[in-house]
Amino acid sequence: MEITAVFGSNVFSDKVMKERLPKDAYKALKESIEKDVPLRPEIAEVVANAMKDWAVEKGATHYTHWFQPLTGITAEKHDSFISPTTNGSGHLEFSGKQLIQGEPDASSFPSGGLRSTFEARGYTAWDCTSPAFLKEDASGNVTLTIPTAFYSYNGEALDKKTPLLRSMKAVSKQAMRVLRALGNTTSTRVSSTVGPEQEYFLVDKEFYAERIDLMLTGRTLFGAPAPKGQELEDQYFGFIKDRVSAYMHDLNQELWKMGITSKTQHNEVAPAQYEMAPLYATTNIATDHNQLVMETMQKVALRHGLVCLLHEKPYAGINGSGKHNNWSLSTDDGINLLEPGHTPGENVQFLLFLSALIKAVDTHADILRATCACAGNDHRLGANEAPPAIISIFLGDELTEVLERLVKGQPVAAKGAQYLKVGVDTLPAIPKDNTDRNRTSPFAFTGNKFEFRMVGSSQSIAGPNVALNTIAAEALDEIATRLEKAGDKNAEAAAIIKETVTKHGRILFNGNNYSEEWLKEAEKRGLANVRNSVDALKALVTDKAMTLFEKYGVLSRKELHSRYEIYIETYAKQINIEALAAVDMAQKQLIPAAVEYATFLADSVSSFKALSVEASVQEDLLKKLGALLGSSYKHLTRLEAAITKAKKVDDCAKKAETYRDQVVPAMQALRSDVDALEMLVPRDMWPVPTYADLLFKL
Repeated sequence: MEITAVFGSNVFSDKVMKERLPKDAYKALKESIEKDVPLRPEIAEVVANAMKDWAVEKGATHYTHWFQPLTGITAEKHDSFISPTTNGSGHLEFSGKQLIQGEPDASSFPSGGLRSTFEARGYTAWDCTSPAFLKEDASGNVTLTIPTAFYSYNGEALDKKTPLLRSMKAVSKQAMRVLRALGNTTSTRVSSTVGPEQEYFLVDKEFYAERIDLMLTGRTLFGAPAPKGQELEDQYFGFIKDRVSAYMHDLNQELWKMGITSKTQHNEVAPAQYEMAPLYATTNIATDHNQLVMETMQKVALRHGLVCLLHEKPYAGINGSGKHNNWSLSTDDGINLLEPGHTPGENVQFLLFLSALIKAVDTHADILRATCACAGNDHRLGANEAPPAIISIFLGDELTEVLERLVKGQPVAAKGAQYLKVGVDTLPAIPKDNTDRNRTSPFAFTGNKFEFRMVGSSQSIAGPNVALNTIAAEALDEIATRLEKAGDKNAEAAAIIKETVTKHGRILFNGNNYSEEWLKEAEKRGLANVRNSVDALKALVTDKAMTLFEKYGVLSRKELHSRYEIYIETYAKQINIEALAAVDMAQKQLIPAAVEYATFLADSVSSFKALSVEASVQEDLLKKLGALLGSSYKHLTRLEAAITKAKKVDDCAKKAETYRDQVVPAMQALRSDVDALEMLVPRDMWPVPTYADLLFKL
């Protein structure tokens, strides 16, 4: 089947709505989607019936309100379309009320104190701006899936979508004020758009099943390095193995059916690591799609005898996985507000929106850092494979020069289009972009968007984009207020740009973010380097953060504090699971294997000596094993004690700190000894697949 026939075939898209809805119902629904107008009950009935008929024709038997609770993954409760009739037969039913609102149990989802266990009522509400779609499983079951928001009986957001929608409204309102002040009379709405690149690892299912650490935590808690890693740089953009290509083919088919524009696929830097990149979509749709991407990656992998690992650092010593969040602002009539054009120095609109982002990121770098905080990302950030924990902005030489000249009051000469010359006549002249790319920068301008590269591969992109939308709204609000009061708009715009760069220019850095020199320079500039999640998450409950999110109606103080409580508790729980899994593996598998080998060596020494044969090799190995066994057992005991101590701490924040300061170091010490043991024990006696197995046997 052709791609065009597959793409969107399982989506209740605009095309399908236009075909199946009466003209007045279609018009009313489009008005709700585009103008935030409530959908009338009688229109909802018509839409629900058409949606049900379409889904049933495609094999659906059930529907679900699909939402994104604060677990970071998605949730769904399935109800069948079947309803009984008075004569004992059945008929298919799906009402407008069932479409618009659902009532799941809110008590079993994390709420950070917003809900008590006995307060179970919660609501899901249809997000009509994100199209309904069909989900198919491997057995052929089809479910009509309705993207929804999830909130409590008191109207508090219990999910990641509600604040995302609020933040989109906030940034649109303030961006439109700036555009109106600049004389734009055609645009009516501004949307934040996102294209989230997704990195992931694949591993053979059989090897995965033999590693309790991978199964329970998503990463290897033990593992000596393989003789070969990524040092030859031969994996990146290399040829795709047939088994992986077959997986990618099926993955694309499933994603395309749901209208997800899976565009790019390639080998990543580390062995067995890959990337998928979609095209841009409005932020709430992009967020929905990315959740589906992660879920579908994992489901399709199983069909191929593989497991998809989305952890930020599945393997020590090689690159981890991130999620590059490419963010921009666009009007409803097609204007990208971060498009510099050929003469960015003369593009006042672009320079004002650029200035807004510079101010926003410098003012609220701590909040952006907090949105990327999780136990998995602590292994990745700053590890010379991902941006450091220091937030900075890369603009490239040309834009930086433009801003510097504007600050100095110097004229900005238009360079016009430039072309690359590579000295080969048969190669075409290639137009040169006005910015290079800086893969070490956490927040890089890449032509007409900003690439926020700190987001972890397993994380929902909702949180980072809630933050980006809201901090941009605040900066644009201030710019709009000044422009609206100014008589000479151009003079005021120039003053705003100059003041912003002068005050917030410390956040701009075009160099190597991995270098030691930058760490020192960043400290001189007063830029924070928050190296762990426990400290980073504190930014969510500062007065600055609470004032910001409350002012723009994105998150109340209670809602924001609840998220801090949930995320800090999740950190502690994740480390606890890792620690318990490490104890289990070390105590029941790895140390016993080393003891078995030591016993074999001891017997060998006795046998050799009985025959008066030199046994110095065995004796030397036995001494090394004995020392490591003693040390590993000591560290195992220390880890068990640290877990016990951490569990007894009642305060949520202090508990997380105890896991960070005592449990994590104890795990690392135990791993060091056990990995050394692995280097000594014969491969056929080591009870779990090695890094060479996991990374190279695909």
